Amino acid sequence: MSASEAVTDALRELHARFAGVREGRQADYIPELTRSDPDDFGLALVSMDGHSYSAGAADTPFTLQSVSKPFVYALALASLGLDEVSRWVGAEPSGEAFNAISLEPGTGRPANAMVNAGAIVTTALVPDSREQPAFGRILTCLSRFAGRKLDVDEDVHGSEAATGDRNRALAYLIRSTGTLPVDPVAAVDTYFRQCAVRATAVDLAVMAATLAYGGVNPVTGERVVSPEVAAQVLAVMATCGMYDSSGDWLLRVGLPAKSGVSGGLLAAGPARFGLAAYSPLLDASGTSVRGHAALGALSERLGLHLMKNPALPGSTVTLVTTADVLPSAPSGRLARALHERVGVVAAQGALDFTAAERVLYALDESGSEDADPVILDLREVTGADSDALALLHAGLSRLAREGRRAAVVDPGDRLGPPDLVRERTGQDLPRFGSREEAAEQCARAVAGPG
Repeated sequence: MSASEAVTDALRELHARFAGVREGRQADYIPELTRSDPDDFGLALVSMDGHSYSAGAADTPFTLQSVSKPFVYALALASLGLDEVSRWVGAEPSGEAFNAISLEPGTGRPANAMVNAGAIVTTALVPDSREQPAFGRILTCLSRFAGRKLDVDEDVHGSEAATGDRNRALAYLIRSTGTLPVDPVAAVDTYFRQCAVRATAVDLAVMAATLAYGGVNPVTGERVVSPEVAAQVLAVMATCGMYDSSGDWLLRVGLPAKSGVSGGLLAAGPARFGLAAYSPLLDASGTSVRGHAALGALSERLGLHLMKNPALPGSTVTLVTTADVLPSAPSGRLARALHERVGVVAAQGALDFTAAERVLYALDESGSEDADPVILDLREVTGADSDALALLHAGLSRLAREGRRAAVVDPGDRLGPPDLVRERTGQDLPRFGSREEAAEQCARAVAGPG
């Protein structure tokens, strides 16, 4: 039983809304990619607290393809530093397709690390030695971002290697300008292998969340890259990650993002979420049609656009406990046992969707039994936007449907007037002026009649 399942409900609604979209086509220039199921469609979201939500085919594996590029760029930046990497690869939007010849006049530098030419050079910059081969470093890096050990789809790698003449031609062209630091054949083979690494939409959401969290994987707690590297990667994703549609994406969706021709798509909401989608039907720019539509709708629905002003970071949830530890708790054994079954969650500050998700997760964590009541104390909440209210109402409604009683300490009507709350949650939420009064009433409810 879970109030935070309201987040999953939101993903399921979007999944149902866009699952029937049939526009687009699978990538066929890598023949093995046409073996994917065109009906596959998964969505995933991972919060900065490591909470994971998904819908549809979010656990279906597929190859990363170009979604690998930001993370290998991060590895190169972490290994060599921004100045050295920038000697070889630029950071300017090309305004061209992913496989265009985007080389800087006079220097031969690829425009950025998100187009194929730049990604091949970036891969070539990864330190390579007999003790630590470059691809081993890359696979380890991608796995650390995902929070689990990833592997290679050898069939896709073979298919890509057999048909990748354009990427080989790009590598030789770059080499002719003197800006490819290793042998073109070796560089392209390593690049093909990194593109064939397998992951799921949930993995992509964790990877995006790691960048959003300043380089710390929110699921494992491991620091994968420095905050500076994470910020540098997000900046290039924001301006270049969606190729010749990057400007329109940033304007409408407002999140650093990266797509891949296998149908993967991820986006990072800095200090908020990692988002991901998988659906192999692609538009003309090589981006998942369903994924683009769903992440765009999700960003609009949750107010995630980068240029909007989110609530200031800080501790939204100030208390997650049971009523028996409150200063006003009774001393008698029976009464304390009843209070022990009453969960208490207190929140503070301005609530947006990100903060509301934390509150709902705290409601799930409070109390000792699934059927025990819980108190939500909103006295220190200064305001809540429409996205936060919608999520709180949905979470409280879910609690009611699953048989868990809730009470609120809300003298300022932060949840909205009682009639509105009743309409949206399907219940008359008991309201109290103090936490102590709410705890006493909820403990009596646990005790039952008499």
